Amino acid sequence: MNYSILNTDIQDFIDVNLNSNITSILLKGTDFVSAETKEIIEQIEAKKRCEKKLPTWFNAENIYYPNKLNIEQTSSEATAKHKSDLINGDTLIDLTGGFGVDCFYFSKNFKIVEHCEINESLSKIVHHNYKQLRIENITTINADGIEYLKKSTKKYDWIYIDPSRRHDSKGKVFFLNDCLPNVPEHIDLLFQRSKNILIKTSPLLDISVGIGELKHVKTVYVVAVNSEVKELLWISEKEYNGSISIETVNLKKTQNEHFSFLLENEKQLESEYRAPLTYLYEPNSAILKAGGFHSVSNQLSVFKLSKHAHLYTSDKLLDFPGRSFKIEKTVPYNKKEIKALGITKANITTRDFPETVQNIRKKLKIKDGGDIYLFFTTTIDNDKCIIVAKKL
Repeated sequence: MNYSILNTDIQDFIDVNLNSNITSILLKGTDFVSAETKEIIEQIEAKKRCEKKLPTWFNAENIYYPNKLNIEQTSSEATAKHKSDLINGDTLIDLTGGFGVDCFYFSKNFKIVEHCEINESLSKIVHHNYKQLRIENITTINADGIEYLKKSTKKYDWIYIDPSRRHDSKGKVFFLNDCLPNVPEHIDLLFQRSKNILIKTSPLLDISVGIGELKHVKTVYVVAVNSEVKELLWISEKEYNGSISIETVNLKKTQNEHFSFLLENEKQLESEYRAPLTYLYEPNSAILKAGGFHSVSNQLSVFKLSKHAHLYTSDKLLDFPGRSFKIEKTVPYNKKEIKALGITKANITTRDFPETVQNIRKKLKIKDGGDIYLFFTTTIDNDKCIIVAKKL
């Protein structure tokens, strides 16, 4: 950590060049003696990535940034705030602290928070930044979180862990056993130190597989931001063996969308099926990831179009957790019907349909955009159809 980076003249240079061409700066170089051009560029790139993702850090003075990869891997403020609202208590330890965004928000709901980070440089950066942000109830610890826990006798109200989503030999991973730290391998140790464990993982992980790998899973949260799934949160409670609740949330600028169901109920439920009625509904990505398709149909009293399409319909307009449309017409998928539509520009979605959007556009010569939405899908009778709709 080069503290010269925090000098006023260098900080001013960083702010002035947030939108400048990085290659140009690199070629031209800078006149600062106390900091290399490469170091300054790293600060510019990392700070720029924080503008929307981490506005609290971006707008604070004298924040020191790690490399841009650390910023890319950290939680956004939106998701960090959401997860901090799920739990509270006196003490929490974060075993994989990273840039410290999650701990920052946990500190608002816990009296004492410990931030473990194995990377010495990153740990120092986080310690410095907490001072600038006037956070006084977080202790930064430069150590491997699991090893620190093994040597400690402390007990905590909550343990939080965000295992690495990449593996040296496997690239992106889909199992907790392939993540670092290996949570299933250390789960007994975690329960020795706390009754409550919160685990954050990549949305790539399969929920049913994760439940099988872990012990005493109580709740799984599927968190999306503007209908893009960002993370899965797993709450395990010592000795809990009851029903597992799946909680989905789509964080939006205006009003968040929530939907929840019990995993065992979903397996027992069946949906009712109908041909397209007056309104069409498409669940948000959090629900699609969670797989609560029969629960949606039963709880919201909507009909599925087919088993695998995951589109719903009703005669009465409902407040639906996803996109809602007014159906203009439904036509069979054949050349005559398509030609009669006379549509040259539309938004196209395929659900349980044998052709890709790209192929459909090319074949039908339909440009992207406009107010018309075309859903190419399959009915319960296995007939291919096109639903022409307008977004509500």
